[in-house]
Amino acid sequence: MNDGWTHHGKVRARESEAGLEVVVDGLTTQAKYYKPLIYEFFRKAWRGSRPAWGEYAVEIGMEYLGDPPWLDLDNLAKAILDAIKGYVFHDDAQVARLLVERRAGERERIVILIRKMSEAGFDAASAGASSRLRRPLQT
Repeated sequence: MNDGWTHHGKVRARESEAGLEVVVDGLTTQAKYYKPLIYEFFRKAWRGSRPAWGEYAVEIGMEYLGDPPWLDLDNLAKAILDAIKGYVFHDDAQVARLLVERRAGERERIVILIRKMSEAGFDAASAGASSRLRRPLQT
């Protein structure tokens, strides 16, 4: 059964009309752990779209159980943007909108949604400050 997800280790991703969705199962307090993990996924397993020019919106949600882990969200964002650079966009300077949040969830994971801002139906004004990541479908 093809559920649309490409899997490699703890990372899975899929493309949809909403953009590219990447999920990393599990959490650690070390942001530097995510860069090689996501980078290896794109290098070894990803066969979807290639990097493009233009402006992007990136939403990163850290979902946790129990007490929130001590993890600087700015370090998490930097590690993730460095990992996807060259696979989703050419340079992280193309990110025009960045939302990073920590929230209680059903399981521990990082959920990343990357959308090209010029696509129909999405622009910075329509995104609004109350935008929330959509939860990935259960797999």
